[in-house]
Amino acid sequence: MSSDQRREEVLRAAVAEFAERGFAGTSTDAIARRAGISQPYLFRLFATKKDLFISATTRCVARIKAEFEKSADGLVGQEALTAMGHAYKDLLADRQWLLLQMQMYVESHDPEIRDAARAGFADLWATVERVSGASEEDVVQFFAIGMLLNTAAAMELDELDDRWARLATLRPLE
Repeated sequence: MSSDQRREEVLRAAVAEFAERGFAGTSTDAIARRAGISQPYLFRLFATKKDLFISATTRCVARIKAEFEKSADGLVGQEALTAMGHAYKDLLADRQWLLLQMQMYVESHDPEIRDAARAGFADLWATVERVSGASEEDVVQFFAIGMLLNTAAAMELDELDDRWARLATLRPLE
């Protein structure tokens, strides 16, 4: 396997481990074991655990961006925002990516991780503005609802039938 292929394996393993245990709770040994490599080889691919975390979270943001662009292709305004919103709700079904995204925000007390998180969020914001052509107010609302959906998905509120949980997960009230 080439070093690029190994790097991909390590990133997949890192996504799983960091999503489940967070930055502090994840050992590079656990990532290396999951990827089927030695810990020293992991550090030949990624200089530090932080570099690996930032690479994993950058990949998460890139996946969201790609889904936004694909789902809104040819649409503008509210139609584009609605399509991106549906695509995002589909992404939230993959708990691993949701939790990794949340870990990125949690770890923003670290300046390097915060800079990467800010850059990723800014890229998503610019993508939504560019792709949708929506007003600033609509873009703000889009991201506000997205954060509500993150919180609801993290707590698995879709499992509850309470009125407040249905509202928080944007399910119709019956």
